[in-house]
Amino acid sequence: MEMKGIRNIIFDFGGVFIEVDYFKTEKAFVDAGIGSFHDLYSQQSASPLFEELETGKIGVPQFMSQLRSLSRVQLTDEQIIGCWNSMLGKFYPEAIEKARELKPKYRLFLFSNTNRIHHQQFMEIYHRQFGRDDFESLFEKVYYSHTCGVRKPHPDAYRWVLSDAGIRADETLFIDDTLVNIKGAEQVGLRCVFLDKGKKLWNLELG
Repeated sequence: MEMKGIRNIIFDFGGVFIEVDYFKTEKAFVDAGIGSFHDLYSQQSASPLFEELETGKIGVPQFMSQLRSLSRVQLTDEQIIGCWNSMLGKFYPEAIEKARELKPKYRLFLFSNTNRIHHQQFMEIYHRQFGRDDFESLFEKVYYSHTCGVRKPHPDAYRWVLSDAGIRADETLFIDDTLVNIKGAEQVGLRCVFLDKGKKLWNLELG
């Protein structure tokens, strides 16, 4: 990867630092009775309900209530949380180490489409896996969609992050494993790396 002129790196989270399998969540909800779950949420798109959850416009209790109403399946809160968290696997230790190697050379940021339920779960996974709570310290600042109110792939979301961080698009590399997010980032002038088909962060040449 040509890094000339790059001063900053914005990382995606899921699929970059942690294993994510969207099919596991879809299967869990289907097995629980919501056969149309794929129409509500996937790696590439989200229904208005999930967009509102991931931009913090609704809280967790409202989300659960509306999901029950929308699906017409009366799952308990515990069932919904269990199904929703099914997609989250383990952190990639090699990705954590790669970020540590890059930190002295670049300003590092994290920008993730996520939500309060997943945030709590992946921080617990990190603690269990590594015995510490320092994941977010790898970055100068983390941008979670549910706390900052903007969500990929909307171009305005990238502009908001760039403005808040005080960085320029043409000096910033964006790394994501979802093509629609890459296309949104390219619209605002970010230089992008698409982690497609088994590509991993730690194998990138980012000297």
